[in-house]
Amino acid sequence: QVQLVESGGGSVQGGGSLRLSCTASGPSFSFYAMAWFRQAPGKEREPVAAVSWRESTTYYAESVKGRFTISRDNAQKTVYLQMTSVKPADTAVYYCAADLAIDNRYESRWFDPDIYDAWGQGAQVTVSS
Repeated sequence: QVQLVESGGGSVQGGGSLRLSCTASGPSFSFYAMAWFRQAPGKEREPVAAVSWRESTTYYAESVKGRFTISRDNAQKTVYLQMTSVKPADTAVYYCAADLAIDNRYESRWFDPDIYDAWGQGAQVTVSS
């Protein structure tokens, strides 16, 4: 069974940077599409970014495009979310997720939380103005 553990959350001033990490346990990490979602208080969980298993394709929500970068290190079984030029609107709990299906469904549905089979416990990110 795959387990995901996020780290790197914290408080940062607007305009600053922060990097989140998500480390997986279990086999076959390199074959999973991985994603980051976030959930702000009183709001629904929303997609942030996703990366294909080969890191050849990345996907971003419009709200973070140009500011956030998703990447992965398959040897370390870790996916990263580099956040730059952060805004107070980025304040949320950030979750990483794994699509364990090892198919291409993420290509058309990367933003759909229902395709992800494993989730981390979440990391709080707070951006002050």
